[in-house]
Amino acid sequence: MDLLTEGVELSHADLALLAELAKGVTVDRVGRRLDISGRTVRRRLRGICDRIGVSTAIEAVAWAARRQLI
Repeated sequence: MDLLTEGVELSHADLALLAELAKGVTVDRVGRRLDISGRTVRRRLRGICDRIGVSTAIEAVAWAARRQLI
């Protein structure tokens, strides 16, 4: 199920990834926790950033936190 916010769809998996990053977990550790590679985490994070119109992972986390998604 996708969450629609301001015309942007983020899956629960996307939000889980952002929530882990918000806790200060490294990208590689996020990958291990979600059972995916660090490279996949980076690729998914880049896709999230592109969809919500931000440049960095920190901005993506802040975007989701401001909307109380994480």
